[in-house]
Amino acid sequence: MSTDVFTRDYIESYSKKQQEPTWMTDMRLNAFDVAQKTDMPKPDKTKITRWDFNSFEHVTNQEEAKQITLTDLPEGIKKFVDTEKKQNLLVLRDTVKQYVHLTSDLMDQGVILTDLQTAITEYPELVQKYFMTDAVQVSEHKLTALHAALVNGGAFIYVPKNVIVNEPIQTIFWQDNPSQALFNHVILVAEENSEVTYVENYLATETEAKTVMNVISEVFAGANAKISYGSVDHFAHGTTSYINRRGLAERDATIEWALGQMNDGDTISENVTHLLGDQSVCFAKAVSVGRGDQTQNFTAHIVNHGKHTNGIILQHGVMKDRATGIFHGIGKIEHGGTKANAEQESRVLMLSKHARGDANPILLIDEDDVTAGHAASVGRVDPLQLYYLMSRGISRQEAERLIIHGFLAPVVNEIPIQAVRDQLTDVIEGKVN
Repeated sequence: MSTDVFTRDYIESYSKKQQEPTWMTDMRLNAFDVAQKTDMPKPDKTKITRWDFNSFEHVTNQEEAKQITLTDLPEGIKKFVDTEKKQNLLVLRDTVKQYVHLTSDLMDQGVILTDLQTAITEYPELVQKYFMTDAVQVSEHKLTALHAALVNGGAFIYVPKNVIVNEPIQTIFWQDNPSQALFNHVILVAEENSEVTYVENYLATETEAKTVMNVISEVFAGANAKISYGSVDHFAHGTTSYINRRGLAERDATIEWALGQMNDGDTISENVTHLLGDQSVCFAKAVSVGRGDQTQNFTAHIVNHGKHTNGIILQHGVMKDRATGIFHGIGKIEHGGTKANAEQESRVLMLSKHARGDANPILLIDEDDVTAGHAASVGRVDPLQLYYLMSRGISRQEAERLIIHGFLAPVVNEIPIQAVRDQLTDVIEGKVN
């Protein structure tokens, strides 16, 4: 299916089939109109004019939402969950909800964990308040507009004020049909004085089938709230991906990102956080491994608006074969953000003479009384490290493997669920070997 086949009639019909409220239908139609007159994004140092954003199926799985047990999941999915206990978990297969569980004590405190479609129906005022209003705008470019028009899945997580969620909340977005496109939208809200750890997994069948992933997450941390957001993205080689994760932090709030960017296809990934309130904090960590002939463009961007805010970026990437990876680190301190701190580190390791990595640090400072700094490096495996390991009887291949795992460990170790950390390690292992 090509985007050329989508019309206003299609958008309206799809919305009605989902039994969406009028405001959602109107938003879709408005976004569709915006998409017709808006250009594609222009990521720095990467040309995406030849990328295939048109080959996909919008809807493939027509099954009604039904509950299954964790033991019914395929082995490849089970590895990401704890089947021995009832954890806070949502599983979607090809955009359709398959499993959801939230502990009774959290439900009693007003915590919400559900798929986006259910949330639109059961909590319309909450969804309308946060869906592409303050964090991500429909009109930013063609891909954000198409996302709003065609959104077909996602998750809604809401933590009321003064609620501490001690056990992580996890979602698994499982692409079972290789042609299925995920126009996935995640809304995560932690109100004043609340705390939550959220981890998501994007898993796809290993296939060359052409499809598109257009994923947006909007994260809202109220005053003195804390959000830890972990993710492992692992889409197949035939998938062209646009991923946009955006966070807004109010006074004394903290947003921590730990992202495993492990797609095998061409990928644009943006991670932007606005530190709106005084004393707010963002720590953005990301790891990436590129292989084959894929091209990836990653941006980590923290904007310090409030006073005494602290934004720290850490990106580590490994490129092999003929892969290309561009890593942008942007720290921006707005006028009025006195005593703010913006720091970043981007490091890229290349394993092949044909691989290319680029670290692009940027500091934009509009205030005098601040601290800021950046570090960037691009290079190959240190021959001294190799020599040291090989002199102790370790093969060159094993030595490189150990160095790579050590290189990525500072981010991998920050994923808050052990099973997910283990799987990210396995994904890295498979990509490296």
